[in-house]
Amino acid sequence: MGSTNVELARRGYDAIRRGDLSEVAQLLDEDVKWHFGDPTAEGACRNREQALAFIRRPERGSPGALVDVIDAGDRVVVILQPAAVGDEPAPLRAQITTFRDGKVTEMVGFPTVEAALTAVGVEWQH
Repeated sequence: MGSTNVELARRGYDAIRRGDLSEVAQLLDEDVKWHFGDPTAEGACRNREQALAFIRRPERGSPGALVDVIDAGDRVVVILQPAAVGDEPAPLRAQITTFRDGKVTEMVGFPTVEAALTAVGVEWQH
């Protein structure tokens, strides 16, 4: 039996956290898109090489702690807790990751968890 999209997303996040970009590369479709709502915007990634280059950037820092991965069919909502800034905890952030045939084809960042959940029509019990 193949891995579920939730399992694949968790595996990818763990690989990023460990710095295992060869495993990350195996999960990404050659033409993966990674953006914040506009795939044509400056800074958007349009393929696997650009996505991996973005992950490698030292100024990017840690993606934060994985809070949850919520199943939404061929998409999952990945919820992360960025590192605190000073004494204030950073707000949670979310990304919708789309899979096709076990590969990530698109990752879209959202400004809030609620916006990502609304976009896929699921609820989160936290």
